[in-house]
Amino acid sequence: MAKYSTDRIRNVAVLGHGGSGKTTLTEALLFKTGVTTRIGRVEDGTTVADWEPEEQRRGLSINLSVIPIEYENLKINLIDTPGYLDFSGEQISALHVAEAGLILVDAVAGAEVGTELAWDTLNEQKCPRIIFVNKMDRENANYEHVIDSLHTTLGNAKIIPMQLPIGQADTFRGVISLVTMKAYMGKESKEAPIPEDMLAAAEAAHTAMAEAAAETDDDLIVKYLDGEDLDPEEVRHALHQGVRNGTIAPVYFGSATTDVGLERLLQGLGRYVPAPDEHPIVAQQDENPIELNNDPNGPVAAAVFKTIIDRYVGRMNYVRVVSGTLHKDSTLINERTKHSYRIAGLSIARGKELINVNELVAGDIGVVTKLEDLLTGDTLTSADHPIQLERANYPRPLYSVGISPATQADSAKLGHSLHLLTEEDPTLRIQTISATKQTVLQGMGESHVDVAVRRLETKFGVKVETSMPKVPYRETITKIASAQYRHKKQTGGAGQFAEVHMRVEPLTSGEGFEYVSEVFGGVISGVFLPSIEKGVRQVLNQGVIAGYPVVDVKAVVYDGKEHPVDSKDIAFQTAGREVFRQAMKEASPVLLEPIYQVDVTVPDEYMGDVMGDFNTRRGRVQGMDQKNNRTVIHAMVPLAEILRYGTDLRSMTQGRGVYTIEFDHFEHMPSYLAETVISQHKHEDHEE
Repeated sequence: MAKYSTDRIRNVAVLGHGGSGKTTLTEALLFKTGVTTRIGRVEDGTTVADWEPEEQRRGLSINLSVIPIEYENLKINLIDTPGYLDFSGEQISALHVAEAGLILVDAVAGAEVGTELAWDTLNEQKCPRIIFVNKMDRENANYEHVIDSLHTTLGNAKIIPMQLPIGQADTFRGVISLVTMKAYMGKESKEAPIPEDMLAAAEAAHTAMAEAAAETDDDLIVKYLDGEDLDPEEVRHALHQGVRNGTIAPVYFGSATTDVGLERLLQGLGRYVPAPDEHPIVAQQDENPIELNNDPNGPVAAAVFKTIIDRYVGRMNYVRVVSGTLHKDSTLINERTKHSYRIAGLSIARGKELINVNELVAGDIGVVTKLEDLLTGDTLTSADHPIQLERANYPRPLYSVGISPATQADSAKLGHSLHLLTEEDPTLRIQTISATKQTVLQGMGESHVDVAVRRLETKFGVKVETSMPKVPYRETITKIASAQYRHKKQTGGAGQFAEVHMRVEPLTSGEGFEYVSEVFGGVISGVFLPSIEKGVRQVLNQGVIAGYPVVDVKAVVYDGKEHPVDSKDIAFQTAGREVFRQAMKEASPVLLEPIYQVDVTVPDEYMGDVMGDFNTRRGRVQGMDQKNNRTVIHAMVPLAEILRYGTDLRSMTQGRGVYTIEFDHFEHMPSYLAETVISQHKHEDHEE
C-alpha cells in the first residue's frame, strides 16, 4: 500500500440498521478498487470484514472491522460496524476515530430503528454524515418513500439528495448527478445525457440542492439570490462546508450487489468527508485543554479504540494517530499508566490481515501488537510531550446473567479470562455481588452476552453455566425494638459467659449502620464493646429474614452482664450476634428492593402499550418528552420487573424501542412479594 499524507486520508464509519448491507458494501468496494479478486458473501462467511468464527456462524457482524481502500490517490479507511443493537459499543468506538459516518438505508424498508440510533450517535459525537440508499435493485425499492421516511424519522435534518436514481427495482440502471446534471449508467458509471422523462424532476431536485449548498456560504447565497448560476465546483465547495459543519446530509443511491452507483459514492466520500486535518480534536496536556490539528509533525498522540487478544498474535490494539507520526521501533508511553513501550509491531489492518508498515501519519488508522496493559481508551504518547486524548463514552449494560464455572478446572481460569473478555469489549462488565453471592456478566442484550459466553469457551477455553441473576435486595426495620440474650457455655475447663441487652432503631434511608453504647457503671467492660459490634456486623452481611445485607439500622447496647473469669471476646461476639438477630425480628423487618430509572424511547404509536406495560411491572411513569416523531417515557421500576425488559420491549415495538436504565434508590417491597422471596430463601437454606 502506498504512503498517504494526512490530507489524502478519509476515515468513514459505516453505520445502519442490521441487514442494510454494510458488510456487503465494504466487500463490493474492496473488489471494485482491486484489493480482492472476488466478492465474498455474508451468508457464506467469506467476507473480509466478518472474519471472526462467531460472526461467520451467526451471519452478522459482531466487531468493528477496519477496511482500507485506495481510490483516486486517496486512502479511505472504512470502519464496518455491527447493525444489531446489542453491539452498539462497536459503533461508538468507530465514530470516536472517524471524521464522518456513512449511513446505509434499505431502499425497501426506509429509515429503521438502526438508522435512528446511528443518527442519534452521530449527533452526540457532532460527526458529519452521508446517507447511501442501498439495494435500489430490490423488488419494491422506492426512493421517494425512503426520502420521506428519512425526513419523518430524523426530524429537522437537512437531507439533500445528490442524485436521482434512474429506474427502481429490476429497472435500476444508473443515477443522475444533481451537481453535474449528467447521468451515469451501469457499474462502469458511463456518462450519458439525462433521460427526457426525468429532466423536469432533475431540474427541481438540482434547484433544491443548489439552494441548500448556497445557504452554507454567505457569498454564494448572495450570488444565488441574484439569479446567477452556481458552477459545479462552487456547489461542491459549499456542500463540503455543509457536510463538515453537520448542516447537510447528502444522499446517494446505488446497489452494492450490482455495483451501480458505487463509483459516484466513492467520489462523494473523497469530496465531502472532511480530511483529518480539517477536524481539530480537543485533548489535555498538563491538565490544560489543547487543540490538536492532526499535524504529522506535532508531538505523537494516538488513541486506542479497539483491543483484540488473539491466541497467535497476542494483544492487538487498534489506534488512530491524532498528532505526529507513529514510527516503528519508536518509544512511547501509556499516558494512563506511564509505562514505556517500544513499538515493535506496527501494521495496517484489513479485516484479519495485518500489513506491516514502518509509520502511521496523523489521521491514519493502524494496529500495534504485543503491548501489555494497553487498553481501549488509552493514549499512546511521547514522554517529552505527554498528551491525554478524550475517551469514548459507552452506555451502561442492560442485560445480566449469573455465571459459574462448569468444572474445577474452569474455576481456576475464570477470573483471568473474564478480565481479558472485558478488556476486549468495554460494554461488557463483570460484577461480584456480595448480596446475592453471584458473579454477574453484564452486556447490552441477550445476544451480546451469549456471544461473550461462547467466546469464553472457544477463545479462552473456559466453560461456564449461566443462570438468571438474583435481585440484590436489602433488609431493614420499620420500628424500634429491644431484646436480650445470655450466652452461657460450660465445659470441663473455663466456660463462656456474656449477656447483652440491645435496642435497634430504624435510620433514614442511606445512613447505613450505626453502633452505639449506652452502658453505664461498667456492667460490660469497654474491652468487650468492640466484640459485640463484631458479632453484629456478621449478621449485617448475612441478613436475618432472607439472607440479604442489613442496612439503615442503629444498634444500641444499653445493658448486660459479664463474668470475671468466663467472659471473653468470643462469648460477647456470640451474644452480640444473637441479640441483634432477635431484636431485628421484633422490629418488623422488611425487604428493600432496588428501583431503577428507566428511559424508554419509542415511536409515538407504541407509547400507550409501553405505559400500560409499566403498570403491570409496578412502574411509576414520571413524565414524557417529545423527540422528533418519538416519545421518551421516564419511569421508576423495580429491578425485579425489568431483568429481561429488552426482549419484551422489542416484541412490543417491533424492534423500534430502545431504553436505558440507571439505579436510583431502594424502597420497601410489598409484603405479599417479600413473602415469596423469604420462603424461597428458607427453601434454599433447607436444601443446603
